[in-house]
Amino acid sequence: MLFTQLEFLFFFVLVLVVAWSSRTQFIRHSVLLLASYYFYAYWDYRFCGLIFLSTVIDYTVARQIDRSSNPRFRRFLLCLSLVANFGLLGFFKYCNFFIDSAAPLFESLGLGTSSLSIVLPVGISFYTFQTLSYTIDVYRGVIKPVGRWIDFAMYVSFFPQLVAGPIVRASEFLPQLQRIPRWSSRRFYGGAQQMLRGAIKKVILADRLAEMVDVVFAGSDLYSGTTLLLAAFAYAGQIYYDFSGYSDLAIGAAKMLGYRFPVNFRHPYLSTSLSDFWRRWHMTLSRWLRDYLYISLGGSRGGTLRTYRNLIITMLLGGLWHGAAWTFVLWGLLHGLGLSVERFFRSAFKKILKDESVDLTFGNQSSSQVLQRFRVVINAIFALSVVLTGWILFRSESLGSAVGYLSRILTRADGIDWFPPLAIIAIACLFAEHLLWMTRFRPMMRLPFHAWYSPILTAIMVWVLLLYAPVGFKPFVYFQF
Repeated sequence: MLFTQLEFLFFFVLVLVVAWSSRTQFIRHSVLLLASYYFYAYWDYRFCGLIFLSTVIDYTVARQIDRSSNPRFRRFLLCLSLVANFGLLGFFKYCNFFIDSAAPLFESLGLGTSSLSIVLPVGISFYTFQTLSYTIDVYRGVIKPVGRWIDFAMYVSFFPQLVAGPIVRASEFLPQLQRIPRWSSRRFYGGAQQMLRGAIKKVILADRLAEMVDVVFAGSDLYSGTTLLLAAFAYAGQIYYDFSGYSDLAIGAAKMLGYRFPVNFRHPYLSTSLSDFWRRWHMTLSRWLRDYLYISLGGSRGGTLRTYRNLIITMLLGGLWHGAAWTFVLWGLLHGLGLSVERFFRSAFKKILKDESVDLTFGNQSSSQVLQRFRVVINAIFALSVVLTGWILFRSESLGSAVGYLSRILTRADGIDWFPPLAIIAIACLFAEHLLWMTRFRPMMRLPFHAWYSPILTAIMVWVLLLYAPVGFKPFVYFQF
C-alpha cells in the first residue's frame, strides 16, 4: 500500500477516526499497532513475523540489560541484539550479494554457486536501525527501557515511518506515548498540508523526472553527453523529491495522529560543503551513522589519519546499507573520500589564515575575507561535483555502466539530444524551491494556518495533483533499501 494510492486514503481516514475516538492509551495504541501490521501485511503478510521477532528480541534484551549490573553480561546481551538484527538484515539483504561477489573465486576452485530466491522485506533496513538504536541507548544509559511491550511494538512498526523512515529514535518517540495526544486543529492542518506537499513532490515532480531518468539511464550509450548531464540533474531532483516527499507524507501523517517525527530533509542542494550536505540530506540516517558508528569507531579522536579512516568506513557502510551492490559501496567510498579531502583542506585553510605573513588587501576586503569567500565557492562546487557523480553511481545498474555514463559526459560524446519539457520544468522547480527558501517568502511556503492565501493555494495543489498525476503508481525509490 503506497501513500499515493487511493486505498491508503481510505485506510488513513479510518485510522484517524478510530484513533482520535479512542478513550484510553491502551485502546489507541492497540488500534495503531494493528493498523501498522495491516499496513505492512498489505505488501506481504509473511514478513510481519520478522518485525515481531525483532520487536521481541530487542524489548527483552533491553529490559535484561537494564536489570543487570554485570558489565560482561550486559555486553553479551548487546552483542546478542546486534548479531540477531544484523543477522536477519544480512541474510535477507546481502546473502545473494556476497554469493555473487564470491562466485569467481568458487568457480576458480571448481565449485559452482547459485543465487538464492530471497525476497527483500520492505523497510527492513529502517526498522532494524530503529530497534538497534533503542538497545544501544539503553546499554549506554541514555534512556530507560519502555515498560509496556505494546508501546515498544508500536514504536517499531508505526506505519507512517515503517518502510522508508525517517529513522525515529526511541528517545524521540517513546516519551510521546506516555499520554494521549491532545487534539489541535492547527497541528492537524499542518500535517495535512505537509502530506499534500509530499504528494506533489512524489507524484507530480519525482514521477515526471523518472520518465526521463529511466529511459536515459537504460540506454546511456545512445544519448549525447549534454543529455546525460541533464538526466543526472534530473535524477538528483527525482531522488530528492521522491524521498523528501515520502518523508513529508510520513511526518505529516504522524502529525495528524498527534505525534512528532524529526525533520529528515532541509533543502540539501543549498549546501555549501559536503559535510553540510549530510547535515541536510536524510538527516536521521546521518545522525544514526554519526552517533552509533562514527563515534563508536573513535570519531575525530586519535589523530588525523584515524579520523579519515573513520569517515571512510562510516560512509562505506552507509553506502552498503543503501543497497547490496558494488555501485552503492563505491558511492559510499566516494563520499567518505570527499569528506576526508574536505576536512584536509579545511585544516590547511585554517593554517593559512593563521599565517601572519599573509597580509594582502583587495579593495576594502582583507585577504582573510577574500580567502574565506573563495573557500565557500570551492567547497560548494566540490560538494555539488561529488554529489552529482555519486548519484550517477547510485542510479547505475553496474560499475561498468556508471563509468561509461561518466566518460560520455566528460568527453561531451555525440548522440541523441533529448530535452523533455516536463523534466526541464521539474528541474526548474527544484532550483526555484531551494532559492525561494533563502528569501522572505520562506514562511509563505508552509501555507500558514490563518493566511488568506493558504486555502487558494491548497485548492490549486489538489487540482494539480488530480489533473496532472501520471497514469499508474511508481513505488518510492527508497522502498528498495
